[in-house]
Amino acid sequence: MYRALSAKQSREIEQRAVSQASVTLAELMEAAGKAVAEQVQESAPRGRVALVCGPGNNGGDGWVAARELARAGRDARVLTTRDPDALSGIAADAAAEAIRAGVGYLVSPAPLGEGRVDAEVVVDALLGTGASLPLREDVAAWCAAINASSAFVVSVDVPTGVDSDSGACAPDAVEADCTVTFTTPKRGLVLYPGAARAGEVVVADIGIPRVLLEDVAAPEVWTAEELARLTPRPTPDAHKNQRGRVLVVAGSRAYPGAAVLAARGAMRMGAGYVTLAVPEPVVPVAQGHLLASVVVGLPTTGRALSSAAANTVREMAGEFDAVVLGPGLTVADGAAATARRLVSSIELPLVLDADGLNAFVDHVEVIESRIAPIVLTPHPGELARLLGTSTAKVQADRLSSGRRLAGRERAVVLKGAGTVVSADGRQAINTSGSVALATAGTGDVLAGMIGALLAQGRAPYEAGLLGAYVHGRAGEAAARSLTALSMTAEDLPDYIPVAVGEMIESW
Repeated sequence: MYRALSAKQSREIEQRAVSQASVTLAELMEAAGKAVAEQVQESAPRGRVALVCGPGNNGGDGWVAARELARAGRDARVLTTRDPDALSGIAADAAAEAIRAGVGYLVSPAPLGEGRVDAEVVVDALLGTGASLPLREDVAAWCAAINASSAFVVSVDVPTGVDSDSGACAPDAVEADCTVTFTTPKRGLVLYPGAARAGEVVVADIGIPRVLLEDVAAPEVWTAEELARLTPRPTPDAHKNQRGRVLVVAGSRAYPGAAVLAARGAMRMGAGYVTLAVPEPVVPVAQGHLLASVVVGLPTTGRALSSAAANTVREMAGEFDAVVLGPGLTVADGAAATARRLVSSIELPLVLDADGLNAFVDHVEVIESRIAPIVLTPHPGELARLLGTSTAKVQADRLSSGRRLAGRERAVVLKGAGTVVSADGRQAINTSGSVALATAGTGDVLAGMIGALLAQGRAPYEAGLLGAYVHGRAGEAAARSLTALSMTAEDLPDYIPVAVGEMIESW
């Protein structure tokens, strides 16, 4: 597990390493530059290398990388925005040593020629975590020149123009093919839109002891191996009732498919028994799409559930291990009243999704007063309505927004690119997913998946995190097969086994 650090936290960790671990900043720079050179050799082993180096320590990393590449026989040249004689500190030392090793350089405060960097490989060592937005005109010009090249681009620590804390991007932020970051990912590399500019993120060990990170309050980034260990593993003699029983309360005449998708998500995520409770008129539709689930009709008024449905569901709930509530319910009075009554009275682990969440606009205290485990799965608009703010403000600070409704037994899964999972003082940023998931109904599948994980004994935080990760991996698998353009939510459940299979190969 990594911690996604802010720029300030990264600097503090480096200082702690210097004061407590007998390492110098010069040694850290040496290790960082060597890591960049190694990655260049691995990712782009042929062609000329242009290293665009700024005046600070990020540029110093670039000078070290240039020296190492030259020693390895690569045609490596530094484009420096400041004369090496005007550099200071360890960056000056790194530049001097590279020059002594025969590295050629050109001092150029701004791009020359046609405004693009002429090389097969470009190393962006301009600013790293030191960037502040908006970019100065000269820095923006260099970013544009890097982007205008056809080179393979490797950024050092953070692509220039990406805010390392928020992931916000300058218009000309470097579009890296690979970013070599050090010790642990920076937040801007896993939060969008910055994550989209980072390319492949490689975390290099430069000698900072991991024990120094253990008490740092920062979002978690879990590895695939760690998440695989959370995946339920049925025992050889397990029967269906031991693999989790899920009750899905969902649907309306307008949205019968949402209920079906949630049920299919629960089944594909390993639940042994799934019952779908829908408005009575929706029963034939659901039965036509589900062969392995029980479908039960609920009292209906007009096109959605009536308030009497709450009593029926409460009587049924004792037979189940978890409840999924909300997909496709609508916000009709009866459906909203049912949702509020069930959240306040059912003590089973519960997933609250879609219109189940919308039922609590102006009634958030009901959610906050619930003691039993619950996972909320809002998209940014739904969370904004619950918090009484705007979608833009939620998106501008997804970490702070995601934690506002989280609690000890209450996880919030803030959906979107870079899903944020929050609960009990912890947060994690999900790194899987594809734009293929940006289509109606995929959130319903996720709600069912998380419900199945709750039913199989996972705590809200773990269920939310694992569900989001597998959901994202399934989207990636579907996009490989069907393309991101053509995949639909109906396709997604069939790719959950592909995602799970990739994760548990080590079992």
